[in-house]
This record gives sequence, structure tokens and C-alpha cells, in this order.
Amino acid sequence: MNFSLRGSGFFFRRSKELLNIAGNKRSVTTGVSTVNLRNVIKLSLYGAGIGTIIGGSYSIYKLNKPRAHILNRETNLPLLEEAPDVTVSRKVQVANDQSGLKLTLYQYQTCPFCCKVRAFLDYHGISYDVVEVDPVLRQSVKWSTYKKVPILLAQVDNGYQIFQDSSMIVSALSSYIRERGRELQDITKSYPQISFIDENGTTKNEIMNRYFLMYDQPELKGLNTKEVNEERKWRKWADDVLVHTLSPNVYRTLDEAVQSFTWFSHVGEWDKHFPAWERYFIIYVGAFAMWMIGKRLKARHNLKDNVRISLYDECNYFAREVKVKGTPFMGGGNPNLADLAVYGILSSIEGCAAFQDALNNSNIKSWYFRMKTVVNEHQGSQFV
Repeated sequence: MNFSLRGSGFFFRRSKELLNIAGNKRSVTTGVSTVNLRNVIKLSLYGAGIGTIIGGSYSIYKLNKPRAHILNRETNLPLLEEAPDVTVSRKVQVANDQSGLKLTLYQYQTCPFCCKVRAFLDYHGISYDVVEVDPVLRQSVKWSTYKKVPILLAQVDNGYQIFQDSSMIVSALSSYIRERGRELQDITKSYPQISFIDENGTTKNEIMNRYFLMYDQPELKGLNTKEVNEERKWRKWADDVLVHTLSPNVYRTLDEAVQSFTWFSHVGEWDKHFPAWERYFIIYVGAFAMWMIGKRLKARHNLKDNVRISLYDECNYFAREVKVKGTPFMGGGNPNLADLAVYGILSSIEGCAAFQDALNNSNIKSWYFRMKTVVNEHQGSQFV
């Protein structure tokens, strides 16, 4: 309201000046007296002034009016009666898999969040099928209302349980393998999906508790609180900070963008899964689009002018904390979920120029290759 009054005061001061000018000059229109001109100007200015006060007051009223209550809607992730009729791209079979899980991962091979899930599964020696999703047409996930990847389907007694959001997938599966007496469907109820309308009127969906592990057994609930909180902190950092340094670096120039998409095509075996025209469309159109988007992401996430420095800084930040602990991994002698999250995200750009630059210009290299060894050798299978 103060703003409106200040604005009105300025308006009326200008009105007096105009009236004085009108008093000293005659109208340029013949037959109209100075008095009439002054009256017309006075009425117009008073009317405009009143309109300014009313309009400004109404605007302030609308801005400060309490918004209508926005009702959140909570739902559990659905259970499918039948598996989608989709061709499996490949099978990842691990000898002596003790998990008892039958999983299908819908993914992009080089999506950082998909790589996080694969790092978890590979480290723990869990077998799974892969469906490579076309990032443009996305035909293989048309059955799902959730259009992002990764999506994980787990075969259960009465159907196929859906898991979505990489952090929720990792938390739910980690809860399951650490407390084997529980059913997967029961665990997913601890990660409800909340639908809500934000301040802009846009409907948003969010998985609750996605960084939390859910236990029933008292001995598991009593885990070291400091270690649990630290692991959760670094998992969130990987999602909220580290991952946002990737795209502006991988797509820094148009040439780098094309090189990156060409590598994505190779490692994702797009020649086996997509027609040639579609593969080239994804590579060249996708590269151009992401080159443009990368510029906006740089500004949105406040990266440095030389985006490589931002990538190096975050790699050094994590590597320094591991060094301070004096252990091979953030989790100590063995990787924890934070190690797997950071490794998964960085592995998504392993064939790109930005990744080689990060190895050569930061202190992440030793930790990264230690992680690669334990993941590829499924050393976490001892905990399943």
C-alpha cells in the first residue's frame, strides 16, 4: 500500500505542474477557452489519479489475498497385473545372484539417473533386464503415466510393482535387501507419491522419503545416526548439485554435443534398437537441442563462465571429503549409497571429453577407478 500512496503523490505533483502550464497557455484549438481547457485537464487528471489509487490498491489486495487451499493428493505407486508388451533390449545376468528379484529397467543408457540405478544393481550383483527407451518417441513407456526414466518393474506374487525416481528405487531396493523378510509392495507404501499444485498453478508430482531407508527391525533402526545422515546428505548433493554440472559441460560446444551423442549411440547400441533414420535424428537434432539447452542450464545453476571449472570444483569437493575420512570410499572400507550415486552419475559421461578433462584436472580419478572395480566385480553381493 505504501507503494501506491508514493506513486499517487508523484502523480498529483505532476498534475499541478500540468495545470499551471495550462493556465499560462491558450488552447491551440480555436473557440476553446483557457478555462475550459483547464477544467478538462483537471477532470482527466483527477479521474486518472483515482483510477491509479483504485487499481494499485486492488493489485496489492490480490497479491496479499490468501490463496485458496491447495489439496495434496497422496497415492501409492501402482501395481500392474501384466507386464507391458515391450521387447527387452538385453539381459544382465549375474552368476550366483542371491537377491531373488526379477527386475526390468526402462532406461536411457547414458542418463545419469539410470546409471545410478545400474551402479546399485551391478555392485550388489543383482540380475535385471534392460529396455532401452527411445529418448525422442518413447514408444516403450507409453503404458506409463510417468514419462521419465528410470522406471523399474519388479515381478511380485500378484503382478508387477512399479518403481520410479532413481533415488526412491535405490532406497526401496536397499531397504529390501537389508531386511529380507518384507514384501516389495509393503516397502513401496513408505514412498507415497504426492500430487500438488505449486504457486504457478502447475501440477507437480513428488516421491516422498526417497532418500530414506525403511526398516521394521529394531537393530536396523538403530544404525549410526551420523553415518546415515552423512550418506543422505551426499546422495542429495549428487542429485541437486553434481548432476547439474554435467549437461553444460557435455554439450559445451556443438562439436562436443555431437561427439557426446555419437558416444551415447555407441554405448547404448542404438543401431540395434532403433532404425537408422531415428538414430541419426536423435544424434543430430538431439545434439543441437542440448547444446542450446546447456547454455540455459549454465545460467540456471549458476555455473562459472568456464563450466569445466564448476565440474572440477564439485569433483574435488567430494574427493576431498573422502580423503579427510582416510578411507577408500565415503562409506569407509566399502562403498555406501552416496558413493554409488556419485559414481553412477559420473559414469554417465565416461566417453565424453568432459569426463577425461575431469580425470586430468581434479582429484576424483583414484576414487572413481576404485569404484569401477568394485561395481564391475559385484563386490556388494556379499551384503545381499
